[in-house]
Amino acid sequence: MSKQVEQMRRMLLILNNIKQRQRISKQELLSRVNDRLYWIYGYKEIGVRTLERDLEDIESMFCVNISYDRSNNYYIIDRQSRDYDTKMAELLMNFDLLNSLGSENNLSSFVVAEHHRPQHSEWLPSLISAIKNTHPVTFTYIDYRRDNSTFPHRVEPHYLKESNQRWYLLGYEGGILKNFGVDRIRNLEILSDETFKRSMNIDVEELFKDCYGIWNDPRMPIEDIVLRFSPLDGRFIKSLPIHHSQNIIVDDEKEFRISLRLRITNDFVMELLSRSKSLEVLEPQHLRDEIREIYENAIKRNS
Repeated sequence: MSKQVEQMRRMLLILNNIKQRQRISKQELLSRVNDRLYWIYGYKEIGVRTLERDLEDIESMFCVNISYDRSNNYYIIDRQSRDYDTKMAELLMNFDLLNSLGSENNLSSFVVAEHHRPQHSEWLPSLISAIKNTHPVTFTYIDYRRDNSTFPHRVEPHYLKESNQRWYLLGYEGGILKNFGVDRIRNLEILSDETFKRSMNIDVEELFKDCYGIWNDPRMPIEDIVLRFSPLDGRFIKSLPIHHSQNIIVDDEKEFRISLRLRITNDFVMELLSRSKSLEVLEPQHLRDEIREIYENAIKRNS
């Protein structure tokens, strides 16, 4: 088991304990983490220095600030920040994903996991290490749109983003911010003898605020969208909104109607098609036409 995965598991336990108790003494936190490390993974105990380093790494890697107060308690601050609870839930969920990569834990005895785990997700710990230590990386990248041709890249990695069960690397290449599907990366190398100055001015939330998924083309307009679904589909969409801009217009025994505001990318169209059973596009007209054309072509192929 790599040291990176071991550290990720420790950080998961640290975050879970602090989040559940909100205030916990250093000794109790250390005791609880060590207890779980031993009984779940069979790891050796860690000391105070390792705990403190992990707390620093949680802050630097994931922007979760954990402070030490005068009563010798740790607590998570900045709880009033925008979408705090959502961010923490997503962070812990992603930690759980990384935590489940190994096969020696006993989660399989009570958790049925999906079997289509993205390939080459083993790059994640190495990429996190490169981001943390500001080392450039090189790799070859498979371009699906160019007949699976491979191209070399040298990137300054800044963030990892998860979208639709896939991980993406966000980084600068030639001064341009780009994203790369981790599952398409091959021959990854960390240039550990080089460093770069990581830009802290990237507002990742703002970058993807007006798009669905990972693709955000600023040349595309942000549009107002109105969709209608059956009441049954509406119950699912309410529990898991399509986009943060989702606003409920009608919710009764006849229909479920929502409005959205975002860029109409291919990822978004594909998401709509996955809800085809009761979907009706009301606005804009060009999206309604595009969905109809896709349906018509599908009928021809399957008739």
